[in-house]
Amino acid sequence: MINQSRDSGLRGNVRVRFAPSPTGPLHIGGVRTALFNYLFAKKHGGSFILRIEDTDQNRYVEGAEEYIIDSLNWCGIPFDEGPGKDKGFGPYRQSERKHLYREYANQLIQLGHAYYAFDSNERLDFHRKDHEEKGKTFIYNHHNREKLDNSLTLSEVDLERRLNASEPYVIRFKTPVNKTLILNDIIRGEMHIDTNILDDKVLFKSDGMPTYHLANIVDDHLMNISHVIRGEEWLPSLALHRLLYDAFGWEAPQFAHLPLIMKPIGKGKLSKRDGDKMGFPVFPLQWRNADGEVYSGYKEDGYLPEAVVNMLALLGWNPGTEKELFSLEELIESFDLERVNNSGAKFDPEKTKWFQHLYLQQLSDERLVREFKNLLDSKQVTSSLNLQKIAVLVKERATFINDLWEQSHYFFKAPVAYDEKAANKCWQEETDKIMEAVLMILKEVSPFSQEHLSDKVKSWIAEAGIGFGRVMQPLRLSLVGEMMGPDVFAIMEVLGKEETVKRIENAIKKLS
Repeated sequence: MINQSRDSGLRGNVRVRFAPSPTGPLHIGGVRTALFNYLFAKKHGGSFILRIEDTDQNRYVEGAEEYIIDSLNWCGIPFDEGPGKDKGFGPYRQSERKHLYREYANQLIQLGHAYYAFDSNERLDFHRKDHEEKGKTFIYNHHNREKLDNSLTLSEVDLERRLNASEPYVIRFKTPVNKTLILNDIIRGEMHIDTNILDDKVLFKSDGMPTYHLANIVDDHLMNISHVIRGEEWLPSLALHRLLYDAFGWEAPQFAHLPLIMKPIGKGKLSKRDGDKMGFPVFPLQWRNADGEVYSGYKEDGYLPEAVVNMLALLGWNPGTEKELFSLEELIESFDLERVNNSGAKFDPEKTKWFQHLYLQQLSDERLVREFKNLLDSKQVTSSLNLQKIAVLVKERATFINDLWEQSHYFFKAPVAYDEKAANKCWQEETDKIMEAVLMILKEVSPFSQEHLSDKVKSWIAEAGIGFGRVMQPLRLSLVGEMMGPDVFAIMEVLGKEETVKRIENAIKKLS
């Protein structure tokens, strides 16, 4: 059940956000997170928001934000709100919101839920090493925070003096002691966390920037986010985030942590290395890094966005039926977070190709011809032939648009050589005479259509008592140059009488 009991106004609406960091190309795991947010929002008539979490300026990569937006648009899941689409909750880049976070960090200090910590990196390193030598793990929390260098151990006078002297500090969350936190996740159910095992996370850094934890919570609250749907790598942060909502006195959104996308072979999370090793993309669009290295993308590799979206939707989500092919509209109608698995989803590159093949078969003739025409233009091939008939004839054997050329090149370029193995097998001593007889029939056929051609030639074969293969195999070899392609009579119809006759005459001359 969706809990819509928010505190006021728009808080009753379903509002979800996809909040990537612009640190490089968007992995398909991120695309799936965006897709699940999009499907959930559209299922419930809500808003899908893009927020760019760029507080870590050291890792910011030029062009990454544009890449994220282009990827969402290519997949057909554009955001409703975000950079360039302000609906009153902007700005949508955290770097443009940093003036807000200091105020909320100070508010936590005033409420007694956070404190200033002046510990130097060297001193913290000393404590970590000291604990390691004793076989322990150093955790900055209730066990030792009142023994360390922070405002919990300072008088008001000393604290004010150190702050006025601009001594470097961070602001840490003061984790409650002896409390059992009950966390609810739509996908994973109820979880119980002992707050005594949690550390006092840094909320505000010494460089004046918030950490992810503070900025994330503040932005989700101010943007009225009703549901946080994100990857399971954030599950360990859920306790802190819930505690922050409690500390501010805000109602927390509902959470859903998605399972990881796993390697096709072996254990672990799907990575770029897996794609490089096995020859499949892990990014929606091609990406060129600062060193000039190019990472392949599904778009440039010839995949249709509908196929990629369908594939990603079924990575971790189970519709509860045997149905596998879903349009975006059908995905929206069927999607349910409670049917998302809590265990990792193994990626299958062959299954992705399977989806691609089926979606190519379902393309409208208009779109198929448009894509085919673009392919021919890229090869500088011009033709007056019926491109729709050609594309429809050969698409069954194609998985990608580029495959259409491999399956149809002979329509545009008459064979100048013939498959030697096929010629030795099917072109016998009497084949010349057979082909001459076929030519006489073809020259008289009218209209020059697949149906009429098939009737005339097959009737003659039956009357002459000739083996079917002795006619059809050399006929195909004459037209195509090898033993491939759709129905021979369909090929003839597309080529037309003049070109068909010309190709057979040429074969007779060369193969006699």
